[in-house]
Amino acid sequence: MNPIRKISLGNWILIAMVLGLLVGLILNQHHDNPFIKEILMDNVFYFGGELFIRLMKMLVVPLVFCSIIMSLASISDIRQLRTIGGRAILFYMLVSAIALIISFTIPPIIQPGIGMNLANAGPAPNMAGNMTITEAVLNIIPENPVSAMTNGETLAIILFGILIGYILVKFKDEIHVADRVFKELNDLMMILTETVMKFAPIGIFCMMAKTFGTVGFGSIFPLAKLIGCIILGMGILIIIVYPAMLLIFTRSSPLEFFKKYLPVMIFAFSSTSSNATLPLHLDTLEEMGVSRDISSFTIPLGIPLNQTGTLIIYGTVILFAAQTQGIDLAIPSLLIISFIILLGAISAPSVPMATFFSLNMIFNLLGLPLAVINLLMGVYSILDMFETLCNVTGNGICTTITAFLYRSREGSK
Repeated sequence: MNPIRKISLGNWILIAMVLGLLVGLILNQHHDNPFIKEILMDNVFYFGGELFIRLMKMLVVPLVFCSIIMSLASISDIRQLRTIGGRAILFYMLVSAIALIISFTIPPIIQPGIGMNLANAGPAPNMAGNMTITEAVLNIIPENPVSAMTNGETLAIILFGILIGYILVKFKDEIHVADRVFKELNDLMMILTETVMKFAPIGIFCMMAKTFGTVGFGSIFPLAKLIGCIILGMGILIIIVYPAMLLIFTRSSPLEFFKKYLPVMIFAFSSTSSNATLPLHLDTLEEMGVSRDISSFTIPLGIPLNQTGTLIIYGTVILFAAQTQGIDLAIPSLLIISFIILLGAISAPSVPMATFFSLNMIFNLLGLPLAVINLLMGVYSILDMFETLCNVTGNGICTTITAFLYRSREGSK
């Protein structure tokens, strides 16, 4: 039993995905059998998958709310945010905008959602397509925060969390009890999430088996194209965009940077955790000439703010889901969606499958079929490696540029 216990949750999820895929495809060949359709598909697999999804939905609002509060409350000095942090934030926002453009460019070219029928797999699409920018901004402000949480109003929840987090930073000494309460609530949600995630392999097996048992081989090729679009988008960021930024702002060799930075990238890819990479990240950047005073602030700041890999996933998946519904998104709709998914990525909690917690809220807001998220949960382990690699690499690039510009400014004085 010891070798089995040593298998990580991510590997169990991957095993469940493969088994669910195979079982679903085999059962699809006998979908006319009453036992397979009515007992297994419509009851056993449906119940197992739906149970896990509902447990995940139960956690989404309090987890995201507490996470965004504690992300801001962890800032020790708000003045530091205005100096070094201000420049770093500008670069994080720049690469985020580029990531969104990439994620909105690749799916219309490759069209991964064409050929996958999910017409009856989720809410009726509204895509916020008829929402004006004025309405989108007003919808951010909750008239009733409790009602916003009850209804899962993503943007309103995030804004309310940001306001509370800011107050906790600015008046930490006066309201230290509230700061401790939210910290313990956040810890409670993390523990609860870890408990629910133990059921992830069973839930994902049931979802994969039901999905592929229903649609058969027809959904494999579109799903493979979707994964390919996501990895391609992240590859463009890492191989083209990040080196170009380094060359433009620092005039240094990208090859030399990646040669020294490679251990961080390998560790990020294998650990799938930006937080776990932090000690090695700081040590490596210090060896590369980046002051610890700068990196010790910008790297932790970048963990919630620099979510380029996550944004690639969000943008690509949303366009994929829209294609399955035959929806052609116009530029005004994409601008509104960009704002929504940027806030969703920043508010994603640092827990396993965090991408899907926020993505679930965004899909509900936009009225997209949740079956797309169910499919992606099965390949989460693969995407998570590339997502972490992209996020961590962008964090290192932005920190290096920030440190270079800071040294140049100080040297010119």
